[in-house]
Amino acid sequence: MSKVSPLSILDRQLLLQLGERLRRLRKAQGLGTVEMAAQVGITRNTLRAVESGDPAPSMGSYLRVMAVLGVSGELALLAGDSLQPPPADSAAARSRRDAPLVRVLVSAGETKHRLQDLQSLALHEEAVRRVKADPSLVQRAQETLERWLAAGDARSAVLWREWQDILHARAWRKVLGATRRAQQLRQASPLVTILPDEVRQHILRQVKQLKTGVMLGPDTGTPPDGPGQTP
Repeated sequence: MSKVSPLSILDRQLLLQLGERLRRLRKAQGLGTVEMAAQVGITRNTLRAVESGDPAPSMGSYLRVMAVLGVSGELALLAGDSLQPPPADSAAARSRRDAPLVRVLVSAGETKHRLQDLQSLALHEEAVRRVKADPSLVQRAQETLERWLAAGDARSAVLWREWQDILHARAWRKVLGATRRAQQLRQASPLVTILPDEVRQHILRQVKQLKTGVMLGPDTGTPPDGPGQTP
């Protein structure tokens, strides 16, 4: 079976932005989550995952949400051939005028908080990917957690005890969501301690690029590889 590469930080940010846009569109149209899920034909949990930019839902789920919200026509930019080079014998190909360039700037938002949460989410998604491939890594996280609990930091004790249950049950979705509780759990997480330093630094470099924005388009290079590409 071929190994699936993890999403790059840029890809993850694009999904987050898409999910947030779909959530705003739903609210602008006065649709609640129950009504929206019923119209789309998915569960509320799947709708929440789509609106949080979760890569787990199928492409079909995203497409059905976009269709109900009336924005599925924007897929023509991806599915159509309008951005492809013109045929060699066409008038467009013979034209001496420069072809228009289309570039898109992608950034992680203006607030430091959103950038930090994107970084935390990316670190945890990579850590979860690794523990699924090598379950023995969970023991390392558990040992780290036990040391923290023994140190007696009362401010984080409640979150650490919740982490005990998460590690035991392998309840990874609980810490990969967009809820406030998921964000709090990530801030007190022993899971990222299993990541090699070079992987951690690779993710941090990608996040740093998004502070000023990454330009996508002709002659702008290719986005950096996902964290799993680091040896």
